[in-house]
Amino acid sequence: MSPPILIPIIGSLASYLLFRLAEALYVELASPLRNLPGPNGGSLLYGHFRQLEKDVDITHKWCQEFGRNFQVRGLLNKRELFTADTRALNHILVNDSIYQKGPIAQKILSHFLGNSVLVAEMDEHKRMNPAFGVAQIRQLAEIFNDKSAQLRDIWLRQIAAEHGVARIDTYAWLRKATLDIIGQAGFHYDFNALEPKGEPNELDEAITHLFHSSAARRRAVFRFIRASFPLLSLLPDPGGKVQRDAHETLLRVSHKLLSDSKAAVKASGSETSATGRDLLSILVKANMSDDIPDHQRLSDADVIAQVPTFLIAGHETTSTATAWVLHALSLHPAIQTKLRGELQTLRSECPTMDELNSLPYLEHVIRETMRVYPPVLFTIRTAMTDDVLPLSKPYVDRTGKLYSTISIPKGTAMRIPVSEVHSDTAIWGDDAHEFRPERWDCVPEAASAVPSVWANLLTFLAGTHNCIGFRFSLFEMKALLFALVRAFEFEAALPPGEISCAAAPVRRPLVRSEPKAGSQLPLVVRPVRSS
Repeated sequence: MSPPILIPIIGSLASYLLFRLAEALYVELASPLRNLPGPNGGSLLYGHFRQLEKDVDITHKWCQEFGRNFQVRGLLNKRELFTADTRALNHILVNDSIYQKGPIAQKILSHFLGNSVLVAEMDEHKRMNPAFGVAQIRQLAEIFNDKSAQLRDIWLRQIAAEHGVARIDTYAWLRKATLDIIGQAGFHYDFNALEPKGEPNELDEAITHLFHSSAARRRAVFRFIRASFPLLSLLPDPGGKVQRDAHETLLRVSHKLLSDSKAAVKASGSETSATGRDLLSILVKANMSDDIPDHQRLSDADVIAQVPTFLIAGHETTSTATAWVLHALSLHPAIQTKLRGELQTLRSECPTMDELNSLPYLEHVIRETMRVYPPVLFTIRTAMTDDVLPLSKPYVDRTGKLYSTISIPKGTAMRIPVSEVHSDTAIWGDDAHEFRPERWDCVPEAASAVPSVWANLLTFLAGTHNCIGFRFSLFEMKALLFALVRAFEFEAALPPGEISCAAAPVRRPLVRSEPKAGSQLPLVVRPVRSS
């Protein structure tokens, strides 16, 4: 290329870069967030990203220093808002036309899940509701109980082989159990993850590669950075082949499950037949019904996009939450004994959803676990237009001025800090950091201000985009705990403080001294000893 041609190209590029720099400088100087308190030390390229990614407790420390509202710096040092103010959070979660997942989160989720319910905005989210009604979930009791009992029996055999007590990676086994449960309850398909028949389960291996290997965390950080800087998509993706193979496995299994489900519905002779209790059959039947308006009907591609979501979200968060319950019980033997006593009051080995829901202490233990160990630490929303956030309590900015609202420029990313809201002493009392299920006998009045679809907690969010599968998850957790806590005693296998979690949105348990081992939760497990 000759110099005369290069000159206008270089000039155009320089002009573009100068324009973008001037634009960034103007946004920086004019931002209404510029006087918000916040931490120093962010780099020009990464902002506070590295601190947020490495230290799971850093936002709690900043809350203590700066209050419920402060600014942090994202990639390229861009201002982001951190708010734990309950009135502001209600405004954000209710106004889902203004506050959405944003382009970066959309890119990351779409990469794994396509146009799924986790990616969809607005009315698309409502089209999944027929599969998650109370009546539909109530019918799944037999599946939940059978798989929970199967896991219990596997552990009994392992303990017997190790002479009465065993160190078990409870998280790995819970992931297998919940994968089998979502296979049967979600798709009328047995993945045989608990007891493989023949070759190892390819779906379990794919999910392990995507989320639980030591390399998965590094890939997640790279994906986030690449989604923020599109030019990085030109660079090789570390671990890209493993990731692509795992994703292709998910899609291939999804196509087969949809094909089998549609064939079963058609074979039943009627789209309104009761055949098929699983979520996918219910969704397929609802979608094929003559009563559904065309604008609410899902294409095959839309339905297939939900399958990876059902598979991943439908067992990942439940297995994680159940593992944290067992962890909490291992640290609090008296609570474990009290819960076991209540579970033993049910005579049935296969309790119904209503029977499990009738046990108040089981409910309290789960609520307290979701409060102290929320399976999702935070989520992020981005303002699609300029807006003003109302606050329940004014804040003082860096100049000493008092504000009762926060002006939000279009494009501002906001972190919804589930963990910080759940540990706020102004809401939960001075013992907010203690695991105490009895607090749910008398819920603090301040907790009513927390935006919620369940139990005055942010666990399943609120508003239109609350987690539509929360009843499924809670029933599944209760069935697992019913089978396991009645049969076993759980003790910590490691010294205090050795169990931690990554600062990623999902709070997967890790062993501090074994970071390369990936997600795990080892516990000492033995059969219940007679009193």
